[in-house]
Amino acid sequence: MNAERYARIQEVLKARQPDLTVCLEEVHKPNNVSAVIRTADATGLHKIHAVWPNEQMRSLNHTSAGARNWVEVDTHDTIEEAVQTLKAQGMQILVTNLSDKAIDFREVDYTKPTAIILGSEKVGISNKALALADHDIVIPMVGMVQSLNVSVAGALILYEAQRQRQAAGMYDRDTSLLSPETIERILFERGHPVLAKVAQRKGLPYPNLDDQGEIVADEAWWKEMQSK
Repeated sequence: MNAERYARIQEVLKARQPDLTVCLEEVHKPNNVSAVIRTADATGLHKIHAVWPNEQMRSLNHTSAGARNWVEVDTHDTIEEAVQTLKAQGMQILVTNLSDKAIDFREVDYTKPTAIILGSEKVGISNKALALADHDIVIPMVGMVQSLNVSVAGALILYEAQRQRQAAGMYDRDTSLLSPETIERILFERGHPVLAKVAQRKGLPYPNLDDQGEIVADEAWWKEMQSK
């Protein structure tokens, strides 16, 4: 890994926002999943969540693999399981829903730990998700259509969250909020992707990296990596 790439990865990890995420509730079109993940990466998210209750939907985890190189995806069988996980992390739960109590999405304080649930292309947000959410939010629209594509809606909300967090200095940190173990894993997997796949296949632990991103490993590790 060259020094420029190593430095770039470190800078990206410093800006990651582990307390901001989205949850895809049975979003089933691969292009929408990939678009949301690309926006998540662009706005500094470390991880998104997805409710994919069947094997066909879980295959999206592989379909969009190229887009998720830098964003982790945690899958859940039910929306209840997903929300429980998010609330355990102290996150406010937002749903896009046109209701009497809905507020303009720009009026939300996104500097708080926040999870945004985005509904499926077919039916939108489920009644279960609505019941579990803390706030309904709406994207104002003055045209004839009443809704946006799920990936477009997600992008608008995430960039408002980024705007608020940027103004609050939440992207300008000297150190990452991610754990040291997570940082080391990402640096190895993204800096040495071929070797990472071999290590995973062989069940070998990842080696340490020096301050230039180069591998620090003993002869036994290298020997095992090179064995058939």
